[in-house]
Amino acid sequence: MRVLVTGGAGFLGSHLCDRLVLNGHDVLCYDSLLTGSLANLAGLEGNPKFAFRQCDVTKPFEVEGPLDWVMHLASPASPADYFAYPIHTLELGSIATMNCLSLARAKGAGFFLASTSEVYGDPLVHPQPETYWGNVNPIGVRSVYDEAKRFAEATTMAFHREYAVEVRIVRIFNTYGPRMRPNDGRAVPTFIRQALADEPMTVHGDGSQTRSLCYVEDTIESFVRFLYTEGETGPLNIGNPEEITVLELAERVGSAAGTGAPIVFLGRPEDDPERRRPDLTRTESVLGWTPKMPLQAGLEQTLAWCRSEWAE
Repeated sequence: MRVLVTGGAGFLGSHLCDRLVLNGHDVLCYDSLLTGSLANLAGLEGNPKFAFRQCDVTKPFEVEGPLDWVMHLASPASPADYFAYPIHTLELGSIATMNCLSLARAKGAGFFLASTSEVYGDPLVHPQPETYWGNVNPIGVRSVYDEAKRFAEATTMAFHREYAVEVRIVRIFNTYGPRMRPNDGRAVPTFIRQALADEPMTVHGDGSQTRSLCYVEDTIESFVRFLYTEGETGPLNIGNPEEITVLELAERVGSAAGTGAPIVFLGRPEDDPERRRPDLTRTESVLGWTPKMPLQAGLEQTLAWCRSEWAE
């Protein structure tokens, strides 16, 4: 197949490009490099099945030749990034999604949307099934990301219903692994950066809030399986059902790093979700997929990569 990946130089996007090329597909990677990096694509440099173009997909753009899939991952994905670029985040969820869906329609291609567990907001239902409509503050500071993705899902299904565009929607829960940025702002890279620098590890609130962490290779495996699954639009939850408190996560990172960095407590950010865990019942049924990487092993692999790459 010939596949366009928007946001392909980012954390998730670059791993997806690697996997698609490995599977024998021709991959076009479009990325504005706002939060992505060409370093993430170093392993694909010179590969005849891969091409990169610096492109802001909120602006009109074209793709020469046929396409089988448009996989739309372009968006800031951490609070630090979407707080820094609130309007652009909204544009990527709205204008860029429209552009990519229009391209897919014109090419007779399928459309794959990387949505997020943030569409559930601070959930009142636990764990969260895809049938849950969410508890989102539409004017809160996080809404620029939450509502952008909710709009993107609505647009995707509108194109599917009105124009018969083949679509797939995934709702991604917390994912971690190599290629995360040290100042990403999310829990895992923040704790690793602080632990490796022997700095205090900053936990918001009392650390009792929970997250469910899925290793990046498991997340990408689910994407590829869904791409090859016919007759299913989603949305499907993609994540790890193992729930962990943020405080325990900090303790595990500190122990794995072996630095003895102390833990300090800060105030909770506005609209920070209290609990986050995917109900994978439907995903397991449709894809036959569950995450394989144990959290401790995944943290150790991520730490090893960070020690090597962040020191450069």
